[in-house]
Amino acid sequence: MRSVIIGIVIGCVLGVMIGTTVIAPRLENSQNGDGGATNAEPVAADGGKAAINNASVPSTEERVPLIPPSGPERPVMRWRMASAYPGSLPQLGTLAKRIGQKLWEISEGAIELEVFEPGTLVPPKEMFDAVASGTIEAAFSSPGFWADKAPALQIFSSVPFGPGPGEYLAWIYFGGGQELLDEIYHKRGIHSVLCGMIAPGASGWFRRKFTTIEDFKGLRIRATGLGARVYNKLGVQTLPVEESEIFMALESSKIDAAVFSMPAIDLKLGFYELANHYYFPGWHQPSSFYDLMINKEKWDALPRTIKTQIETVCGDNIRYGLAEGEALQYGALKELTAKGVKIHRWPLAIMTAFRNAWKDVAKDQSDADASFRRTWDSLSEFRKNYSTWGELARP
Repeated sequence: MRSVIIGIVIGCVLGVMIGTTVIAPRLENSQNGDGGATNAEPVAADGGKAAINNASVPSTEERVPLIPPSGPERPVMRWRMASAYPGSLPQLGTLAKRIGQKLWEISEGAIELEVFEPGTLVPPKEMFDAVASGTIEAAFSSPGFWADKAPALQIFSSVPFGPGPGEYLAWIYFGGGQELLDEIYHKRGIHSVLCGMIAPGASGWFRRKFTTIEDFKGLRIRATGLGARVYNKLGVQTLPVEESEIFMALESSKIDAAVFSMPAIDLKLGFYELANHYYFPGWHQPSSFYDLMINKEKWDALPRTIKTQIETVCGDNIRYGLAEGEALQYGALKELTAKGVKIHRWPLAIMTAFRNAWKDVAKDQSDADASFRRTWDSLSEFRKNYSTWGELARP
């Protein structure tokens, strides 16, 4: 009897030791997801094994991020952004829409930037004043749109015979360009964040082939910005026809030719139906910036976190726009060629005439406006210094 009692006591002690040192830790780890039950089969409510339906589990691409609802503890910033470009227009319109989408994602729903089609919030020509006055919070366009407000802004859009994307970005971020841009916009109640960049444009759509610079005299060309001033120097009449009216202007012979953008965008607008001589290179815009204009008071009132999110999304929009623009052009050119479009490069003599006319325009603009001269001198000096590296880096 004594042996039985001793055996029972020893068994109890061993059971407690095993329970506390082996079984309990495994149960705890299993509940915490740290091990133990990693290979266990799911159990149904009735105690049996639950069936696994892999088809019902969404893939990574299908999963939609869960955004917490707004409320007193999680306020949402709601802004309106007018766009100068239709949302269906490749690159220009799609880059504008992308800003709102990416801000919502990066902020987990804390920033709602509603993007409005051209003219639905304010007319495109009134966006600058609407942002400056605080009527709307933001707008997406090209700095070159606002030459009547500040001629120097054209240098932050695209420059004839100007820098390519890498050199342009280097001047903006590390050559003093951003500081000059801030100075121009801030005086007018606007903060600008460069928020898009696209590949080089084409030189335009014409109804005939050109051999000498004299062929241009008397032509009426849809062109804008500094490139239009170059054409003016060569005896060409330029008309700033709105993008939505270019096709009709060509059809009615109001204009003889049109300069707009790159092949993927021009294809969408159908210019090839009325003018089938397509010229390159786009000497007037080797690369082009687009910006997000924000009312300065509203920008200054933002917490640093939201400012950083906006700057981050815009930086990514530049990356995305450049990559997408370069990728789209071959397919567009192939389709245009199949439609009977004749692709040309300007003869050397004509390109030389364009370049010389641009030098005259740059001097005229610098003489007429001190801010333009200061900005142009900054870019020119940077390019002069950059040329040492540019020549060495070029294959």
